[in-house]
Amino acid sequence: MTCPASHWWAVATAVCTVAAGISNEARAAGAAYQVDTAEVSEVGSCKVESWISSAANHDFIASVSPACVVDMFRPVEVSAQFTRSRADGEWGTGVTPKVKTNIVPTAIGSWGFAISATAAYDLITKENTALAVTVPTTLRMSNVVRINLNVGWQLDRTTDRNYLTYGAGFDWRTPDNIWTLTGEVFGQAGAALDQPGLVEPRFQLGLRYRPVDQFNIDLIYGRNLAGERANWITLATIFRFKALEK
Repeated sequence: MTCPASHWWAVATAVCTVAAGISNEARAAGAAYQVDTAEVSEVGSCKVESWISSAANHDFIASVSPACVVDMFRPVEVSAQFTRSRADGEWGTGVTPKVKTNIVPTAIGSWGFAISATAAYDLITKENTALAVTVPTTLRMSNVVRINLNVGWQLDRTTDRNYLTYGAGFDWRTPDNIWTLTGEVFGQAGAALDQPGLVEPRFQLGLRYRPVDQFNIDLIYGRNLAGERANWITLATIFRFKALEK
């Protein structure tokens, strides 16, 4: 069922409004995995992604990211990531709205690509802390294996420095789509300032269990997620649903 444009603008506005509640630590592509895909679901598809990450050095990240695909003359995924984080004993709260649209559809044996844009906002200092643009690309090797590559630009407005962002990852799922193994390497290139870990590569390896189409849970091991050279464990969930016309 196709919903009126006014309905989808309302959904988009609601998502962004809800997003104004939880990220000082914007995590790249959004959700627990950092390397984004080039895919965008059909209009009307919605989801709520949430995750908790804990590091060996006692740093902590808790995030929730509601998202819906709306019709803005083309399918556009509108989301907002809220994060509550602790680093070196200090707490931060922020939100990172994001828009993403597919440019070339993915297919087996050929690359598809999309474009996304984010803006990080610190809810404590009331400042825009970062802007980013990313081009995710996806190659489907088969019905169960895909490779994702990301390249982009990020402006850290707190230090007024620009960074090249990058990422590479794979997904390998079982034919019944119940189990998926995901691995990824990602990071940013630029001035390290007084934090060498800031520009060192980061990686994650996770296993997803999806008993039904509407829900999955992931257990993920990560290294150096926030540039502090620590080991991380993440527990993540995704709930999917359809927004229906009233």
